[in-house]
Amino acid sequence: MSNSTLPTLPATDRPEVAARLRDALLGASFTADGLLDLLGAPAYAALARSETVPALRATRDDTPLETLVRLFLLQQPVPHARVADVLPVAACVESGWLASVGGDEVAATVDVRPYGGPGGEDWFIVSDLGCAVGGAGGIGSREEGVVLGVGGASTTLAGITVRTPVAAALDLGTGSGIQALHAAQHATRVTATDVNPRALHITALTLALSGAPAADLREGSLFDPVRDDETYDLIVSNPPFVISPGARLTYRDGGMGGDDLCRSLVQQAGDRLREGGFAQFLANWQHVEGEDWQDRLRSWVPRGCDAWIVQREVQDVTQYAELWLRDAGDHRGDPAAYEALYDAWLDEFEARKVKGVGFGWITLRRTGADAPSITVEEWPHSIEQPLGDTVRAHFERVDRLRALDDAALLAAHFRLADEVIQEQVGLPGAEDPEHVVLRQHRGMRRATKVDTVGAGFAGVCDGSLSAGRILDAIAQLVGEDPVLLRDRTPAQIRLLVEQGFLEPVD
Repeated sequence: MSNSTLPTLPATDRPEVAARLRDALLGASFTADGLLDLLGAPAYAALARSETVPALRATRDDTPLETLVRLFLLQQPVPHARVADVLPVAACVESGWLASVGGDEVAATVDVRPYGGPGGEDWFIVSDLGCAVGGAGGIGSREEGVVLGVGGASTTLAGITVRTPVAAALDLGTGSGIQALHAAQHATRVTATDVNPRALHITALTLALSGAPAADLREGSLFDPVRDDETYDLIVSNPPFVISPGARLTYRDGGMGGDDLCRSLVQQAGDRLREGGFAQFLANWQHVEGEDWQDRLRSWVPRGCDAWIVQREVQDVTQYAELWLRDAGDHRGDPAAYEALYDAWLDEFEARKVKGVGFGWITLRRTGADAPSITVEEWPHSIEQPLGDTVRAHFERVDRLRALDDAALLAAHFRLADEVIQEQVGLPGAEDPEHVVLRQHRGMRRATKVDTVGAGFAGVCDGSLSAGRILDAIAQLVGEDPVLLRDRTPAQIRLLVEQGFLEPVD
């Protein structure tokens, strides 16, 4: 289906109208905080599930904020006179933000959703009508060129992205412009690409309505719009990573076989990164019969890059097919057509010997090191967002450890990271615990088993003594040969440092 069946979008060449609209929205407290105060937590949360009834009940009066909620979030026609008390109606109709309907009413042509920035900024994400979030029932649109707004994947990527000042950032597959909007706060120049020209149009609207600088918008797939001589300090992408039979929906289906789109994206990113630059992606990957999924992902990492890959979830092929068929609303149509589509998904997985699909994050960092570090792990447990500083610190620790042989490691000083606690696990009344666990309460919120030496070592790390001197003291306490203890402990220290339980002290 072509983009021509979708509604006409507001004009992008009227920045003064976007500025007036923004002022009016802020003046009526049409912000994330304002919505929460008006709707209350239950109705606000229901909107994220595509359930509008609680919000409709909460906006039955005629206040300016209720008018805007009905107009832009609930997509209800509102009397012209009522909207004129809040917005510059004539200018909004002329530039395409609103459309006249039913004689004396106006309706929004796009969804406009308040979005709070990391520094308390009041931003607005523009998307196609009814497509601000997927929700449990799906977006209900099978339009090929539809552009979605804020969802869990986009906020996850925004949260894990390293936020340091950079000269140039690239947002591949920008969609409604969420990642480009974040990048504009710390990048001098932002380039945003998308294979869908409608997405580029909506990204321009998102940036303008949020009061952010315009981005360099380019049409094309993956790195095709990027010139051979262009490199970046930061590359981010929430790509169309869904592994599906075909490419029905531009916003989610990559159109390549299996997980080839994500693989190509990762492998091509290395040549586009400047030294020390980061590339961060969300991705899906296949779990193939007879193949180690971690080895599969290691093979994706380009030469000259460190990598940290975290698998957050794995679904079997039936769960995966059902999730994305519901995302498109296929379950609400003809049962026979739904079954045929379901069959097609399972046929595709069977042909590729795929037994499951993983979802997670991939972070690359360009390095000049002779031996790049590649960490592939599974961590399905709760985390604390934002994680950008945690990601940056991980690679700083990788650099530090890479420069230390075991002798230098034992001469170094470390301190226990903040908010790490020790848990002892064993039967009630037992003299000694079965094992000891160190647990983080920040960042990745990791938990790792340690032996009594590891627990004792971590407990006294305050930066004052070198690692070697601490081990010598422990050896004396437990009656062990200090030379043997020094020989067998560095691997455990390295793991505790790499995972952030211990921090190097200069």
